[in-house]
Amino acid sequence: MTDIEIAGNAKMKPIIEVAHSLGIEDDEIELYGKYKAKISDHALKRLSDKKDGKLILVTAVNPTPAGEGKTTTTVGLGMAMEKIGKKSVIALREPSLGPVFGIKGGAAGGGYAQVVPMEDINLHFTGDFHAITAANNLLCAMIDNHIQQGNSLDIDTRRILFGRVTDTNDRALRRVVVGLGGKADGVPREDRFMITVASEIMAILCLAESISDLKKRLGNILVAYTRDSKPVHASDLKAQGAMAALLKDAIKPNLVQTIENTPAIIHGGPFANIAHGCNSVRATKLAMKLADYAITEAGFGADLGAEKFLDIKCRFAGLKPSAIVLVTTVRAMKYNGGIALPDLKQENIDALVKGSENLVTHIENLHRYGVPIVVAINRFGTDTDAEIAAVARICEENGADCAVSDVFSRGGEGGIELAEKVVEACEKESRFKLLYPDDYSIKEKIECIAKNIYGADGVNYDDAALKAIKDIESLGEEYSRYPVCIAKTQYSLSDDMKKLGRPRGFNINVREVRLSAGAGFIVVITGAIMTMPGLPRVPAAENIDVDDDGKITGLF
Repeated sequence: MTDIEIAGNAKMKPIIEVAHSLGIEDDEIELYGKYKAKISDHALKRLSDKKDGKLILVTAVNPTPAGEGKTTTTVGLGMAMEKIGKKSVIALREPSLGPVFGIKGGAAGGGYAQVVPMEDINLHFTGDFHAITAANNLLCAMIDNHIQQGNSLDIDTRRILFGRVTDTNDRALRRVVVGLGGKADGVPREDRFMITVASEIMAILCLAESISDLKKRLGNILVAYTRDSKPVHASDLKAQGAMAALLKDAIKPNLVQTIENTPAIIHGGPFANIAHGCNSVRATKLAMKLADYAITEAGFGADLGAEKFLDIKCRFAGLKPSAIVLVTTVRAMKYNGGIALPDLKQENIDALVKGSENLVTHIENLHRYGVPIVVAINRFGTDTDAEIAAVARICEENGADCAVSDVFSRGGEGGIELAEKVVEACEKESRFKLLYPDDYSIKEKIECIAKNIYGADGVNYDDAALKAIKDIESLGEEYSRYPVCIAKTQYSLSDDMKKLGRPRGFNINVREVRLSAGAGFIVVITGAIMTMPGLPRVPAAENIDVDDDGKITGLF
């Protein structure tokens, strides 16, 4: 059966029952139909003094066309924890409509390790992304209106930094001109669109601890410079109150369940290749209050999602993971070893060993953070026992425990070995440490990540990037202390998607640097990465349909 057919046969519990199983009270739950709900601020406040559960981060090797199953493993691990008698809550990101209708697909897991209702989660869900899009574009409208109405702040229309967003892949919107028509239609200028999940508003929502923190961060957004090079913030336009009003419900975490009724909190959805790639701080902290084990994930490979989770989210929120699960597959290793996609089903130990250098790099990188690691070998039906044994040997040789996971085919039962290994890892001492201190310069932070995580020899900067760094540093020491969020291809440790395995002898190329003063980090754009993806030659949208009864088909 397809994922959507498996999900359609799931025996879901009313979400109010799932909430009660976590100790959430009736007046702390806001229903969005029978199987979705938001958890109110009352629950967060009531549980604030409760002891935190263990935090487990799930990450992966660099993605390949063969698929690694990181979200599937995360969901399956949560279900397996329940099988061995451990109370767990899964904390995930919300899927973006861009990949859903594009090429990657959704983010609700797969097979018998899914969160449900998967159609709702992968489409409009509870409307959070629409609210983020509206808040973002309200600020854009207020910028252009201010210029139209006399421009008392003296905004330089050539130095407007804040752009519009939409949550679909639309390459035609990467560069646009607005204000065309006539005097009543605004002042003509160049603008750009990003995908919603790459926006600063998304990052702010995911990092904000409260409504008051949300408003402060929204007000801090650097939107432009004046003609005499003074910064203009959203607070100068008095936009933060209205933006926060649009986000007052979106900031509340969403509660759903897995196919096996394990509770799952899904909230926020920044991409890890162009944003910080983690679900919201509020959702993660809530999961830690509600369960003995909170299982969350960070997007794409550990060089992106895990690095940003550890160096940005944990830095801001004071989080300390007890264990890290690194997902890999036999197929990914053979692909990194030079085997073509159609031939990955054939046993090839030599290619596996050659391609294992990508896995080994991620193990070495994660060891830098001082957290116990368990490698999850996500098993596919074509994997041989000899190949699985080879992966286990490689893990052992590089100081990482490992377990085979078969949650796609068997649900929670297929993840029991992994769950037991993760529980053992959580009992070990975690000596979590950040990769770099706050007082490194902006360039020192970029180069620390490039050399220590990507394995680069150094960093090349375009002139525009150097000027942007100089502009940020001129705003004050506070901004130079921000962590960096590097936008880079997910397919390679380098900034060239074609360099597989463990590239050597390369430099990272920085072409643009942006200050996200509201989010509290500096975005560094490398290589050819785009903040507005395009649709593929045959988009997934062509296969999606709905019948007269409202039944959706073609959604994976």
